[in-house]
Amino acid sequence: MEEKNGVAICRSAVAMPGFFFFLLLFFLFVSWMPGTEAVWINLPAGGTKCVSEEIQPNVVVLADYSVVPEDSSHDHPTISAKVTSPYGNSLHQKEKMTSGQFAFTTSEAGNYLACFWIDSSDKGVAANVILDWKIGIAAKDWDSVAKKEKIEGVELELKKLEAQVQAIHQNLLYLKSREADMREVSEKTNARVAWFSIMSLGVCIVVSVLQLWHLKSFFQKKKLI
Repeated sequence: MEEKNGVAICRSAVAMPGFFFFLLLFFLFVSWMPGTEAVWINLPAGGTKCVSEEIQPNVVVLADYSVVPEDSSHDHPTISAKVTSPYGNSLHQKEKMTSGQFAFTTSEAGNYLACFWIDSSDKGVAANVILDWKIGIAAKDWDSVAKKEKIEGVELELKKLEAQVQAIHQNLLYLKSREADMREVSEKTNARVAWFSIMSLGVCIVVSVLQLWHLKSFFQKKKLI
């Protein structure tokens, strides 16, 4: 019995490093996933630059933007910003700003568009805009969550992992529904094309029969046959 217990302990000791290695790989994979990333936008002296992001419904979006002039000798030019939903609804619109923030919860799936342009009073001066766009989990205030639930350290990281896994699951469900919609559209299109082909073939057959009947009648009248 002692030898068997000793063998069992050795096996568990060998298995534990493999488990921790798998857990470490999982942590690295999740931490590698894109969460938030600042976007550097070059605004021309006259014109508009837009950034789009495809987002599914019921997702929290939080973004900060600020102006960085190309020429440090000049004052910060003011810009206008406008954010629209996939259906064209205005979610955020500001004018004569050097920095700002917008936040909303998506109500429809599709491309959300954020556009920036330099105000008319500062035309002729180019500028750059830094846009820090946070979506979903990245927009969540984890410090407040930690204080509210009184968790920290490993517990907080596990909470983040749980939220990320749920977000991945929701994203997979969304992609599955999109794939089903696309397949349904493809099947309907194929069915319509098939019916159109059948109708075209039927029309060609009818026209050919009518042409033969007309030619036969013509030749009979001319007493050629």
